[in-house]
Amino acid sequence: MSKLFVVGIGPGNFENMTERADAALRECDLIVGYSVYVDLVRDCYPEKEYLSTTMTKEVDRCNAALEAAKTGKTVAMICSGDSGVYGMAALVYELRGEAAEPEIEVIPGLTAACSGAAILGAPLTHDFAVISLSDRLTKWEIIEKRLTAAAQADFSIVIYNPRSKSRPEHLSRACDILLKELPGSRICGVAKNIGREGETGFLTTLKDLKTADIDMFCTVFIGNSMSREIDGKMVTPRGYNYV
Repeated sequence: MSKLFVVGIGPGNFENMTERADAALRECDLIVGYSVYVDLVRDCYPEKEYLSTTMTKEVDRCNAALEAAKTGKTVAMICSGDSGVYGMAALVYELRGEAAEPEIEVIPGLTAACSGAAILGAPLTHDFAVISLSDRLTKWEIIEKRLTAAAQADFSIVIYNPRSKSRPEHLSRACDILLKELPGSRICGVAKNIGREGETGFLTTLKDLKTADIDMFCTVFIGNSMSREIDGKMVTPRGYNYV
């Protein structure tokens, strides 16, 4: 039976890729993905055939992977982070529908919420919410509701796609929404270039987050009411009684 792997490659470096992801990429004939993600794995698998598309071409990319698999090739559709967290897994299932082939196998990966949290310390030890600020596929009004609800519920919050050239004000708008529910002194952290050259992280406050140097290569972490700084790291206690 024809086979299509949907593979989460983690933050981009081989050390943070799972063994299952590596095995799938070694097994496949063709690797399909967004051009930036393809460039991250090309040197590790130089003998493979590659097919890449630009941003906003997700449907074309998934259809191409499905069609290639139907010809008998074993195909790997790669996604940054986890294939099911803002990845292509759901779209691949939607486009294949109820067809018997190709067989789809989803390979999980290390999403930025986890890998970025490790850079900053331990900000997600308790309940947390992940929210993307990209309104390309989600109406901004819905994003606003989710930000407000997460703040009111005292979740730690992870923000994906915080700011881009086409959406320079989204993070500032999100901060204004959160500041209606949370104090300006609430601890926040930013992880940048996770698992790639120039990896860094820093702590700030919600008030100062609005003007921080943040781009699309950043993942933003906003603490809950128990989050605090310990030895330069952002830590959210689980609540263990150790006194």
